[in-house]
Amino acid sequence: MRQDNPAIVLPRLLLAGVFVVMGGWRLWGAWQGASTSGATLTFSTAELLLGLLIAFGWKLRWTALAAALLMAVDAVLAHPFWSVSGVDRDAQLLHFMKNVGIVGGFLLLSLTATTHRR
Repeated sequence: MRQDNPAIVLPRLLLAGVFVVMGGWRLWGAWQGASTSGATLTFSTAELLLGLLIAFGWKLRWTALAAALLMAVDAVLAHPFWSVSGVDRDAQLLHFMKNVGIVGGFLLLSLTATTHRR
């Protein structure tokens, strides 16, 4: 399937938007003075850059795979539903599974990416 096909472009932009908005939002907060760790700044910068690269379709197979890996790591580190209980467990499980679904989207995107071999 061609990469300029609207059936590919729209989902690609929606997935990229998750990274662009959330990475940009955290970086903007830090710029405005919010207390932010170095790890969060690094993660947010990587997230924003990957989102932009995916939005523009740059080396899509590899950037989508990198985004899937980053989102999987975020799911495990930021949403440890297994270590909390009650309502907190429900909320963390929801966010964990949301991330897992986004990982699936990035994996599908990487499979639709065309490669140019000469």
